[in-house]
Amino acid sequence: MKAPKILPWIAHRTGISEELALKLWRRAAGEAEVIAGCCTSSDYCRLAVERFIDYAEAEGDHSVARDAVASRTCVSWLLRHQNRISKLNLITAHSLVRLWQSNWLNFFGPQRHAC
Repeated sequence: MKAPKILPWIAHRTGISEELALKLWRRAAGEAEVIAGCCTSSDYCRLAVERFIDYAEAEGDHSVARDAVASRTCVSWLLRHQNRISKLNLITAHSLVRLWQSNWLNFFGPQRHAC
């Protein structure tokens, strides 16, 4: 997988060089491939980005998050939350389609007669 276009931005935000960021990306992508089992799934992409952000924050002297008045939020948390929300939407849509399909088949399916 190619390095993401956000890699230089994360390198700048965490205070590391782009070369180090590229090495960390390759490390994160390799580990994500081992965990996910393939390099084409969405789980692989999610794991690779999460691991890369965690490694970049650990190596750098800054967090990827913006400085807030009350607290600091983390980009990796935001990506995980967005992933959970998108999965819920897909699960809901899938359930609605299955419900519609079963009702459609029951309505237009073969008529059963009483004995």
